[in-house]
Amino acid sequence: MNFEGLAVATVLHQTRFRVSGMDCASCAAKIDTAVRRLPGVEDVGVSVAAGTMTVTHGEDLTGEAIARQVRNLGYGAAAADSDSGKRSEGTTCAHSHAHEHSEHNHEHHHGDELHSHAHESAGDQPWWRTQKALLSFACGTALAVAYLAGLAFPAIERWAFLLALAVGLIPIARRAVVAARFGTPFSIEMLMTIAAVGAVIIDATEEAAAVVLLFLIGEMLEGVAAGRARQSIQGLTNLVPRTALLEQDGETMAVPAEGLTVGSIIMVRPGDRIAADGVIVEGLSEIDEAPVTGESVPKRKGGGDIVFAGTINTDGVLRIKVTAAAADNTIARVVRLVEEAQESKAPTERFIDRFSRFYTPGVLVVAAITAILPPLLFGAVWEEWIYKGLAILLIGCPCALVISTPAAIAAGLSAGARRGLLMKGGAALEGLGKITVVALDKTGTLTEGRPSVTAVIPGKRSHQDVLSLAAALEQGSSHPLAIAILQKAKAEGVPIPPASDSEAIAGEGVLGSVGGERVFLGSPQAASKRAAISQEQQETISEFNRQGKTVSVALVDDTIAGFIAIRDEPRPDAKDGLAVLKRAGIRTIMLTGDNHRTADAVATGLGIEARAELLPEDKQQVVRELQNSGYFVAKVGDGINDAPALAAADIGIAMGGGTDVALETADAAILHARVRDIPDMISLSRKTMGNIRQNITIALGLKAVFLVTTLLGITGLWPAILADTGATVLVTANAMRLLGWKAG
Repeated sequence: MNFEGLAVATVLHQTRFRVSGMDCASCAAKIDTAVRRLPGVEDVGVSVAAGTMTVTHGEDLTGEAIARQVRNLGYGAAAADSDSGKRSEGTTCAHSHAHEHSEHNHEHHHGDELHSHAHESAGDQPWWRTQKALLSFACGTALAVAYLAGLAFPAIERWAFLLALAVGLIPIARRAVVAARFGTPFSIEMLMTIAAVGAVIIDATEEAAAVVLLFLIGEMLEGVAAGRARQSIQGLTNLVPRTALLEQDGETMAVPAEGLTVGSIIMVRPGDRIAADGVIVEGLSEIDEAPVTGESVPKRKGGGDIVFAGTINTDGVLRIKVTAAAADNTIARVVRLVEEAQESKAPTERFIDRFSRFYTPGVLVVAAITAILPPLLFGAVWEEWIYKGLAILLIGCPCALVISTPAAIAAGLSAGARRGLLMKGGAALEGLGKITVVALDKTGTLTEGRPSVTAVIPGKRSHQDVLSLAAALEQGSSHPLAIAILQKAKAEGVPIPPASDSEAIAGEGVLGSVGGERVFLGSPQAASKRAAISQEQQETISEFNRQGKTVSVALVDDTIAGFIAIRDEPRPDAKDGLAVLKRAGIRTIMLTGDNHRTADAVATGLGIEARAELLPEDKQQVVRELQNSGYFVAKVGDGINDAPALAAADIGIAMGGGTDVALETADAAILHARVRDIPDMISLSRKTMGNIRQNITIALGLKAVFLVTTLLGITGLWPAILADTGATVLVTANAMRLLGWKAG
């Protein structure tokens, strides 16, 4: 029978798992490596932030087998849901070069048999009850007891510290062995194990116990941060109300929002959040879209206009036709975009872990060659060369390397934190120094995030009267423009008289009586229906509009009292901060959900290029385009609408007043919300990375010198020990210099 060209279909499943206890890039790398070793695995995607793993595999490999492989490493694994995609991919027999692809229907893949074992992440329970926290507490307690025992009974001091070391080191060593079994022989746990054992050999047992404790505390803190990040991403869904008012058969009833179907009609009352993406079929209201677009001022919307789930209906009753189910609404897409962006990032390995892949086995090979080859090949004395081999092992002990890099990173992080610059670990600190383009949100990042009165133009009334009358009508309103007017009146000490018979006129403004006079405050279009606006006044309004300002016209008895111009103004330090970035050779670009007119006006004043009217996925797409053009991208923002772009960027930076999800999704945060802090953070990163390079040079340089002198017979075991301990002291002292860093 001729099998030439025969294609045999192999069905591929895509199964998604929730993985607990995975708190850092090193965890993700070990899981990725171990799962890829399973026969039948085509691809693996691991997301630390989302706590998920997506595996594409053949039908012969079960979800239980994949979960078991993850559990073998000490993590928990459970099917994320009951659905997984199944597709058929052509494979060929013998000499066939043809491939055929076909799509099969979506089918259920049940994972009920999967259960989570071993670890639980910090997001599942209080951080102090996680296994990592309990192990840290146990190790710390043992170390304290050992110290007190050593003071009371000096003869048993070494044994007391050995026992304290064992409390923390045995679990670490066990994980190192398991990781080695499943494809990661030189993990950070292996490096720590080698460093601790080496310290014991050189009689630095107390130091070894302390280093292990610090390592465990660091892992515990990583777990807390990862758990909070997962909670914040999943908590986005809370923006969508749990219930909606569904119209059916002429009646309105409260139903679960997640059960809404496309085509349903829902009613949304003033002050309610909109429960689904849809189109307005009846009603007129202002919609606060800040949660989705970052728009600083609510938008007036009516019949035929699109609205988004999670946005707020401020002042009118709306009937909305649902256009997307709960799983596909705007907020759900934001959550999915964040998780996908996190998962698509290749796991960033810790610097020392990457280096140890080559360094540690290299030292072992050099030591073995030194001890064995000279006696075998040249008849040298075995005792002499074994002694030299042992000396090389001591010289190569990675203690200095294990301590030096984290010491510099810790000092850099501390120096930044003192000045309100928070960076989430060494990977973020390292990445900040590589930035070549910074993409910034407008509202709340480059601007103050709230409208303010920029000008009051008198008409028939004085500056003070115009402000007083406008503030009188706006009393009690929570509208951003009203708040801006009231704050301006308060700041200038303008009296605010009471208003009576006040009413909001949909789509126009506010009408009421103040001091016996009928006063109207609204848009220029609405005012022009009640009073004549001169050509000069129209030109003034047009100029304000070109500057991206919203103009409110005050009328008294149908005569123009004056104008009030309002805009979300740039932060005082924004222009200077952007200028510093440009001088450093870093490109800057503004990404905003605001309209083009407002965006262009702000961008022109700040000297920055702008992209406007962007939804969350648009901002993420711009970041992707910049990355594809070869830029190392930092995204700066403060809102939920920035979360997908923050996650997709090489480095995400959240501004201080931002939402929880922005702060948790980002790699770094600027607590004082100063644009000038962005170049300072980049400068700190570059100084820290320079310090790390110095530390590595010191550590490896000393080792190289003593390696040569040992081979020449000039130095022996004791100087070899000093090569490591001396390097440790020097690099630690060098790292501490970063604590004195000052912002530019």
